[in-house]
Parts: sequence; C-alpha cells; structure tokens
Amino acid sequence: MQSVVPTLRITDYARSKAFYTNGLGFTVNWEHRFEPTFPVFMEVGRDGMLLYLSQHEGDCQPGGLVHLYVPDVDAWYSDLKLRGISTPQPQDEPWGNRDFRVTDPDGNRLCICTRLDS
Repeated sequence: MQSVVPTLRITDYARSKAFYTNGLGFTVNWEHRFEPTFPVFMEVGRDGMLLYLSQHEGDCQPGGLVHLYVPDVDAWYSDLKLRGISTPQPQDEPWGNRDFRVTDPDGNRLCICTRLDS
C-alpha cells in the first residue's frame, strides 16, 4: 500500500482531468468541491498508485516532480505512446532506475521509473 500521496497543483480542471485519464490512464476515484463552482480537489489512481490533483492555490505550486515506480517502465511508455503522449524513450540511469519523464499541462513532472537489478 502506498503510504504517501503527493498533491499536484492544477489550474484547468477539464484539461488536467483529460490529461491524467485519457493521456496517462489514471481513473478518477473521487472529486470534492465545497460548492459546485469552487475549485476541485480530486484523487486519481492507476495500478495502485494515487495522486491528489488540486485547484486550490494554497495547497502547492505548479511545477512539482513526482517519481512513480512501476513494475515495467517500458510497458508504461508503450501505453502512453498509444494514448498520444509524446515523451523521450526510457533510459537507464546511473542511480539504478530506468525511467522517462512526462510533463502535465501545468508543468508538473512525472518520472515513471522501474528499478534496475543490481
């Protein structure tokens, strides 16, 4: 079970929801607004990983970096490519990860990683 849930700041609800669901394959688990026209706070998930996406200015600033560890980074890369996400191919890194990065519409970066065998 994931014990930390990062929060990423979003500014455009529809654009971000489409990016995370259609583009990255996450599912919206829930959404909360104090009133129908107020900013959204939502949870998205994929393969047991959770992220919070928030339109609330006080929660955090756009431009964060989150590392998502997955069993097969190359399979994720292929899936995102089929979904129309353009990103450099995964690379083996000297710190022991194979990874690639994706940037969301608000400048938040997601590093999709698989640990290399030692």
